[in-house]
Amino acid sequence: MTSTILAALEQYYDTVPRRGGARSEDFGPLTLFVQEGLGWQYYARPALGGASGATAADVRKVLERQRELKVPESFEWVAETSPSLRAVVEEAGLHVHAHPLMALEEDAEPLPPHPEVRLLGADDPLLRAAVTVPALAFGEPGTAMGAAGPAELAAALEDPASEEHRARVSAMLADGRTAMAAAVRDGLVLCSGQYNPVGDVAEVVGVGTLPAARRQGLALGVTAALVAEARARGARTVFLSAGDEDVARIYARAGFRRVGTALIAEPAA
Repeated sequence: MTSTILAALEQYYDTVPRRGGARSEDFGPLTLFVQEGLGWQYYARPALGGASGATAADVRKVLERQRELKVPESFEWVAETSPSLRAVVEEAGLHVHAHPLMALEEDAEPLPPHPEVRLLGADDPLLRAAVTVPALAFGEPGTAMGAAGPAELAAALEDPASEEHRARVSAMLADGRTAMAAAVRDGLVLCSGQYNPVGDVAEVVGVGTLPAARRQGLALGVTAALVAEARARGARTVFLSAGDEDVARIYARAGFRRVGTALIAEPAA
């Protein structure tokens, strides 16, 4: 079953950037995805079918191209699917981060709806805040209470980039490329996240809680709402990458189990 899921995820990872407006550049055992115009800056990853023949020289060629294009020097892949890639990526000088890769159990019992969580549409007035909250969350990673709260969110919303992000997500919501849920209290977005469907596979992404509002079950409530919506729309495989083992334990309460390890490689800080 795990091998079947991992095979489905490989197809998903290869499809999502193309569907999101990126072009692909062929580097033999590696593929670089480059966003055309505004939008998420994608990564390099193994060519569909695996990267068993990739060398450090191949990785350096991709890095040179990423620098030339002025896009992030980033690689993403699944350890179990391309087991030899980590060594050559590290040989090329990149630092590798590992994250639990989890898939929803087929017979997982749905969690009860959280009373403060709802789905957001393309024109929802809270959408700008909803796309901004995860950035504040990921700026203070982990599950412990943090400093960023309503004042920091208000300041972040003054950044014009937040409107560009809202517009991109709004377009994706309008054409069905994503769905978003948010925990809202007294008109304030405290947590939000999305899932991105391709066929009958859906990835839950960007679930983040305003650091000052952590430890209230909001992320679990948002995840449960996204899972319920994905299943209602016909998703058979729902998966995600957890930030760390502590976060993975939270997702396990929603019925996710570990199926592999997602690896992200970037230049060392």
